[in-house]
Amino acid sequence: MNDFRSELEARLRHLELPDGGDLISRDMVRALTEEAGEVRFVIEAPSPEMARMMEPLRAAAERAALSLPGVVRARVVLTAQAAPPVLKLGQHPKGGNASIRPEGIGALLAVASGKGGVGKSTVAANLAVALARQGRRVGLLDADIHGPSQPRMMGLSARPASPDGTRITPLEAHGVKVMSIGLMLDPAKAVIWRGPMLMGALQQMLAQVDWGDLDALIVDLPPGTGDVQLTLSQRARPDGAIIVSTPQDVALLDARKAMDMFRTLEVPILGMIENMSFFTCPDCGHEAHVFGHGGVKHEAEGLGLPLLAALPIDLETRLAGDAGCPVAAGDSPAARAYAELALRLIREGHG
Repeated sequence: MNDFRSELEARLRHLELPDGGDLISRDMVRALTEEAGEVRFVIEAPSPEMARMMEPLRAAAERAALSLPGVVRARVVLTAQAAPPVLKLGQHPKGGNASIRPEGIGALLAVASGKGGVGKSTVAANLAVALARQGRRVGLLDADIHGPSQPRMMGLSARPASPDGTRITPLEAHGVKVMSIGLMLDPAKAVIWRGPMLMGALQQMLAQVDWGDLDALIVDLPPGTGDVQLTLSQRARPDGAIIVSTPQDVALLDARKAMDMFRTLEVPILGMIENMSFFTCPDCGHEAHVFGHGGVKHEAEGLGLPLLAALPIDLETRLAGDAGCPVAAGDSPAARAYAELALRLIREGHG
């Protein structure tokens, strides 16, 4: 059957769809069977409109199956997915200052940074996966609306369903429920929204997503101290914020501003994470401090905050994130560092 399937798929790849691609690259072939010279399978079009255009292709697929050695009969059925209700994102916020914190959430933790490029989203993704590996029920909200990166890092590309057009079902990866604006919009298009639309999108992704009962919801905030941070802090009341910074002075300058914002908004700061703290040479084992050494620890001590973790900069973390499988899902030294961070938060009642 495997050889037969491979040969059939090779022939179906030559049948181009009206809007590009082919039946195999677009993953439209379902329920393929071959028995006693008879071949049957289903072509599942993405919409009824597309199905109406694909009858010639269905007939061509049937002929392609009949052309295979030993095939005496072929039956190909064309069907279509029901068009899901459309949920429009980017509306202005509703409900005044009413709470948008989802019900059933144990701890809502904001992962923040003063500036971009310090690895905040990487920390958020890996922390979520590390908590899930400890048996916790975890959600991950990508609130970096202008630069969503969680779909790539968590290996997700499908669009979340909205069965009734008002509630969104989050996707799941590595044991974590995930929601991101990047799953709802064309990834090649920029999100050109003003503050009210950003706040409306955040409200929808918090209050209109079926998160269910969670021990922790990790919110990956955009860098800085803007509208999204203000809305989350005032209307969702996070249980704590985790500040991510590299050791270099320019990153710490902005990290201080982020911490001042959370203190002003009365959001507890759980501690700081020094990311890209050191690099260990894979050949000789020498430890190099590319971005400086101890800056975040010194800053945390000066503010009376704990240093929650000092995380390395390494090639595996970057490759794992690009491949859609966060390094915390494995068993490397970096994975163990994230496991220790997760266990610490659980012990302290934040996960």
